[in-house]
Amino acid sequence: MSSHTIELTQENLIGSFTNEVTPILSVKSGDSIRFQTLDAGWGTGVSYAERMKPFDRQGEKDGGHALIGPIYIDEAKQGQTLEIVFNEIVPGSYGFTSAGEYPNWQNQKLHLTEIEELSLNWTLDRQTMSGTCEVHGKSFTVSLSPFMGVVGMPPESGGIHTTWPPRYCGGNIDCKELVQGSKLYLPIPVDGGYLAIGDGHARQGDGEVSCQAIECPMEVVDITINVIDDMILTNPRAHTPFGWLTFGFHEDLNEATVQALDGMLNLMGELYGLDRVEAIALGSAVIDLRITQIVNGVKGVHAVLPHDAFKLLKACYTSY
Repeated sequence: MSSHTIELTQENLIGSFTNEVTPILSVKSGDSIRFQTLDAGWGTGVSYAERMKPFDRQGEKDGGHALIGPIYIDEAKQGQTLEIVFNEIVPGSYGFTSAGEYPNWQNQKLHLTEIEELSLNWTLDRQTMSGTCEVHGKSFTVSLSPFMGVVGMPPESGGIHTTWPPRYCGGNIDCKELVQGSKLYLPIPVDGGYLAIGDGHARQGDGEVSCQAIECPMEVVDITINVIDDMILTNPRAHTPFGWLTFGFHEDLNEATVQALDGMLNLMGELYGLDRVEAIALGSAVIDLRITQIVNGVKGVHAVLPHDAFKLLKACYTSY
């Protein structure tokens, strides 16, 4: 096992998922990788007022979020599963959240497209893990819970694939539970994986309702990569400090929900030896369904099975 450091340079940035470019790094299963990221809009700086864009987008391959990658994993083969362990996630010193004007579906429904875009400028304090902004002279402070919004691989060999939607092999997942200490499991779609990561979020609510979280650069992202042979997935799953997660992605929120539940029934079968009817019956008492995000064209739903779910269930039965 080796540790690698990726410098924040033009050569190490990409704005798409593809296996048609030379990887910036080759790693082996079990290796760790440490890097910084720009914010999703290719910016960085010590504050939003001093935000700059030091690197140019290089044509079609850089049309989306600013990502570090692609990273080639030597042992990764199509059909296997990639485990990404988030060892450390440290946000930068500023963040921003925009809302209004942009003609997405929720702004149209909420009659916000005719209102000039508002941008909240956040000051992020890494010591207190808090973020502060001002709105109409009033100060608002939130606790930070940083995570990476975009983690994924190209869905198929060849071509330039946009970073905007979430897919079965990752992408713009935007799941707030994928914090430090989490493990994300993605189906490997192409040999070598060609993993790319970016879109730092200092905090986000379920849904990412304005179309943006607290978007920020990341000072430190440290991950460990493992290739897993005996886990066959059709959609991502994750092991987080909050519980096990399974994901569904579709333009139709109902279809995304079914995918997330299907993954959870499979997971509960693996964990507890349950058949699908037993799993959904027990799950009705303990599984939470959450809207991951509604803003990327393809909507996301994740099912959450808390780590202490069945301890709570047993306590409920014994106190009945």
